[in-house]
Amino acid sequence: MGDLGRQVGEGRMSEITYLEGIRQALFDEMERDPSVFCIGEDIGAFGGAFKVTEGLAAKFGDERVIDSPISEIGIVGAAAGAAHMGMRPVVEMQFIDFIANAYDILTNYVATARYRAFLPCPMVVRGPSGGYVRGGPFHSQNPEAGFIHTPGLKVVYPSTVADAYGLMKSAIRDEDCVLFFEHKYLYRRIKGELPAGDGAVPIGKARVAREGKDLSIITYAATVWKALEAAEQLEREDGLSVEVLDLRSLAPLDDEAIQATVRKTNRVLVVHEDTRTGGIAGEITARISESSFAWLDAPIMRVTAHDIPLPYAPQLEDFVLPQTSDVVRAARWVAAY
Repeated sequence: MGDLGRQVGEGRMSEITYLEGIRQALFDEMERDPSVFCIGEDIGAFGGAFKVTEGLAAKFGDERVIDSPISEIGIVGAAAGAAHMGMRPVVEMQFIDFIANAYDILTNYVATARYRAFLPCPMVVRGPSGGYVRGGPFHSQNPEAGFIHTPGLKVVYPSTVADAYGLMKSAIRDEDCVLFFEHKYLYRRIKGELPAGDGAVPIGKARVAREGKDLSIITYAATVWKALEAAEQLEREDGLSVEVLDLRSLAPLDDEAIQATVRKTNRVLVVHEDTRTGGIAGEITARISESSFAWLDAPIMRVTAHDIPLPYAPQLEDFVLPQTSDVVRAARWVAAY
């Protein structure tokens, strides 16, 4: 079973990758609850395109790790029906870009099922997201903004091993559909220890990744690590104390944590990898303006990807996506205002 066998029970590794944290959560929940099953393209014997589900079929069999046809809308539809009947499906999108094919059923059916017909829809739709991997426009998207405004859907996007593990457990246990975005750049680059005990992380709660008092960077997913690098550089070179707030959950947002960091530092920079226009940074900015405008000592700034499809060429991808240097430059402007 590869890494899975070393992570289970008394043999669990003390430090694992972001990818292994997700896999371990799937294993733990499938072992704990027989109603949990996985469905997706090539997730069984092959173990998934990125090997997230490797070892699960050998442990739980092909009735609980189901290889599906190549039809995202069909996979989500089958999962929704199973969820209505008391099962807890976990759907894998081979790349999260392809969730666009299931947008109709997710927004028009799954998200409204409880409201329309009192039908709970406890299911997870998960998949590899994001860029920085030279994947080009079809394998590098961050489509979270297309879903966060749909009532009935929850959206999470972890940046650490513990959160990838804990949020997956909470997503599987949730009574509604949770879209679980996994940043592929972090899959094997980020390592950490699993939390003691159950380890479930509540959906809708942000975490302070770094304490600070002069400026707040609000971010999530891979750009959490860009923000942390920028914060260290700003402290070293400019003497600035920068707080980094990792949102973790995008729907619902943790308004209390956002307002707390704004009122603590009075200067805000919002950073995300998604494109600028219509991105969640605009929503966060509006909420801060509505509730904490009097605490601001400078305009709120955004650092995001440019509004173009992501190029394949490394130099162009680096230009389009937010880099640590971009965060540092914007933070200096906000701090000096």
